[in-house]
Amino acid sequence: MSQFRFAEPLFLGILGILALLWIINTQRKFTPEPASVLYPDIRLMGRLPIGWRVKFRLLPTFMSIIGVVLLIIALARPQIGNSREVIRGQGVAIVLAMDISQSMSAPDFDPDNRLQAAKRVMGEFINQRQFDSIGLVVFARNAFHQAPLTLDYPILLRLLNNVRLVSELRGQEDGTALGLGLASAVNMLRTSESVSRVVILLTDGANNAGIDPIQTALAARALGVRVYAIGMGKAGISSDLDEDTLSQIATLTNGLYYRAEDSAGLQVIYDRINRLERSNVVRDVFVQWHDIPEWLLFPALLLIIIAQILRYSLFQRLP
Repeated sequence: MSQFRFAEPLFLGILGILALLWIINTQRKFTPEPASVLYPDIRLMGRLPIGWRVKFRLLPTFMSIIGVVLLIIALARPQIGNSREVIRGQGVAIVLAMDISQSMSAPDFDPDNRLQAAKRVMGEFINQRQFDSIGLVVFARNAFHQAPLTLDYPILLRLLNNVRLVSELRGQEDGTALGLGLASAVNMLRTSESVSRVVILLTDGANNAGIDPIQTALAARALGVRVYAIGMGKAGISSDLDEDTLSQIATLTNGLYYRAEDSAGLQVIYDRINRLERSNVVRDVFVQWHDIPEWLLFPALLLIIIAQILRYSLFQRLP
């Protein structure tokens, strides 16, 4: 990013002094004085044509003034600089693991269904991160890597927006492979060099396919992956949400379990996780400055030279 400054801005004060002197001189010039010499009537000369030299007689003066102004500005040392951002430290590696089983179509998260509410809140969560690599895993009876760990948030948001229910995917069966979805997210984090590695696991059902989620949680703990588990669904509504298993997963991995019963509650949960998982990053900005006096000196000298040539040639005054 380019920036501009004056290294010696005090020299610009000369412009103010010159402007003040010009105002004082102008006031004196137009102050009426008693006439000491009588002139003949010159009204007859008013009909004479005015030549171009008379019309432009002040051109050399204006050119000289502009040249002097440019020289004074050059004395203030105008500079341009290019900023360079240096980031020290590490961000958090986060995988968002989202259930896309058919039960996520339940319309109890007004005005959205569960999947739409989850996508909206996840999108806002992504927009609040800056230096963290984030991946996306979706699962029903099978699990899929929707997006690898990336810092390209616009692409990630586009892929998140394209997430659909399993019923809209050709050749896929319904189900909730909770352990398989968690394992897929943990596997994505396995090669990450980030000090803090996190899975945010969101579901509205109980594990009914794939591998044991508790065993997967033990593997996640061994790899140093923390899991925040979120269960979706209103209390009292028929649901197979297995809160005990989700709570165990969170406890085993030194994470937390949350229950989201509406869109506002889901937003609060992601806001809490956002505050808990902060990047250990320090951002320093360095600016390398370059003097650019030639941008002003060359035009200034050219204007002054041309003004002098015009003053002693085309606009020369007789004594």
